[in-house]
Amino acid sequence: MRSRRSWSRRVSVTAVSAAALVALAAPAEAATPSGAPVAAAAATTAAAADVDYDTWQKDCRAVMDQALPYLKQRIANPKPGEKQAIVLDIDNTALETDFGFSFPQPANAPVLEAAEYAQERGVALFFVTARPGIIHAPTAYNLDRAGYESSGLYVRGFFDLFKNVADYKTAQRVDIESKGYTIIANIGNSPTDLSGGHAEKTFKLPDYDGQLS
Repeated sequence: MRSRRSWSRRVSVTAVSAAALVALAAPAEAATPSGAPVAAAAATTAAAADVDYDTWQKDCRAVMDQALPYLKQRIANPKPGEKQAIVLDIDNTALETDFGFSFPQPANAPVLEAAEYAQERGVALFFVTARPGIIHAPTAYNLDRAGYESSGLYVRGFFDLFKNVADYKTAQRVDIESKGYTIIANIGNSPTDLSGGHAEKTFKLPDYDGQLS
């Protein structure tokens, strides 16, 4: 069998959805000072219609190589009484959604490394996703199996499905702040993950002109 890491595919082909992966597995259940997203330089030169797993990982690594030094510095210098948090998208951010067909889905290694560094130092991890609430339980299970220690998983309820995704995700970050957290970083692969503020810095992973979910 060809290994997943050597496997490549055209990202324009429709990927198996998270819900479909759950159904198949039924028995188991970079940044700037102004906060503008940082995109990997390599991602801008990659052909959006033909990106393999290794290219995607290299492009993700380029972004997280900028994020991690910032996180190390920021975590080491908290404000008095501050509760620090990081917000992460799930599909093709925390998890390898479009580059494998298994459940649980594996962690996106460059993102997991930064998340582990943060969670080991008491930083809370919150996950804000456009996934529907019906797959909250298997998503939480998947994140746990992948190595993330979630302090909160935000999924879309029925009425959220009719809202603008960017507005929905912004509202969830506002809710996290209302719990007393300072969101020191927001990491995602889509502009809708990052727009709307309510994070000190944002880091954008590649989505190749929207061709990754």
